[in-house]
Amino acid sequence: MDSMRSASVAFTGHRTYCGEGERQLDDVLERLYSEGYRRFLTGMAWGFDLAAGMAVIGLRRRHGDVRLVAVEPFCGFRSLFSGAEAAVYDKVLASCDERVAVCGTYTAACYRLRNDFLVDHAAVVVVWYDGGRGGGTAYTVRRARRHGVPVINLRPSEQLRFDGL
Repeated sequence: MDSMRSASVAFTGHRTYCGEGERQLDDVLERLYSEGYRRFLTGMAWGFDLAAGMAVIGLRRRHGDVRLVAVEPFCGFRSLFSGAEAAVYDKVLASCDERVAVCGTYTAACYRLRNDFLVDHAAVVVVWYDGGRGGGTAYTVRRARRHGVPVINLRPSEQLRFDGL
């Protein structure tokens, strides 16, 4: 999988995301596609991760060589979803070209390991990040920056707040 890193983009973002950056996400996906990115990894969490997965499905309708990868923190992660969230999860998963479960079962570290996997297998990370210091999105942004992986934050007016990370 490492050989594909240079053409791969990962997504991470807050679970409270409600579609506010849909247009920006579509625009960034088109730009990244035009720059040669063809493989897109989503962490499959509700909120921004699944919204990004849905946006990649739209991108693939326009460009048939786009690949979508589900990166789940553990086998059975789907069981945490119900209702409308479960329906979106199922749609994204059904559209994936590849499915990776980072851990066989839930562990205290499985979400961190999933986030590590996303950063380690992408050349760019696209985020919906509010600038807060805690949580998985902040961890993933900090890790990407430490490893020299460019971060594109779609949350309005937050791009400049990365200096303290």
